[in-house]
Amino acid sequence: MGWASDSSPSAVGQRNPPDRRAQPNRSPNSLSVMFRCGIAYPRCRWILPLLLLFAIIFDIIAIAATSGWVEDEDAKSHYANMWEQCRGRNDQWECKSLMTNSWAQAVAALMIIGLLILIIAFIVSCVALCCSLNITLLPLVGVLLFIVVVLQIIALIIYPVKFNEQIFEGHYSYTWAYGFGWGATILTIGCGILFCCLPRYEDELTGLAKTKYIYSSSA
Repeated sequence: MGWASDSSPSAVGQRNPPDRRAQPNRSPNSLSVMFRCGIAYPRCRWILPLLLLFAIIFDIIAIAATSGWVEDEDAKSHYANMWEQCRGRNDQWECKSLMTNSWAQAVAALMIIGLLILIIAFIVSCVALCCSLNITLLPLVGVLLFIVVVLQIIALIIYPVKFNEQIFEGHYSYTWAYGFGWGATILTIGCGILFCCLPRYEDELTGLAKTKYIYSSSA
């Protein structure tokens, strides 16, 4: 009595077919990676104008602040804003305008012009992203934002350099209002980069992008 053997190829050496599961195409694009980490493209249509609104608010705070650009130690006897400097003690302060100095006039002019251009960029961004998607306006917003960055960086550098040259007396700190100016500038830099890059992702912004698949095989 013998055992029957199956000599068919499937019995002798059966191999599993290659695993050809479709996987989405994930090209190593830095901007795409950033958005896959939690920021969806369509959300940019309201996130970016919102960031520009924050930059406008920060600029207004820096420009309108009555103190907080520069202070001596603990603001005990001397402090200054973009417009004037004040000296005194115990709630008795004597303030003197900085606008008699050409450098202070230049700082004020650059900050205000930057704020006005930033407001224009905000309005254009709302038209381009929130009302209806207009891709052709996005590079224009990016250019406007970089103009704002240049103007405000020049102003924020001139102020401490000239203050240290002409008014500096002892230990001073550049404090919260001056920091708001830099905060607005940093936000504007980031938004400017995104506005320049977003025209490449029109389908993603509209939500019409199709998922691309590639096939990978495994033994």
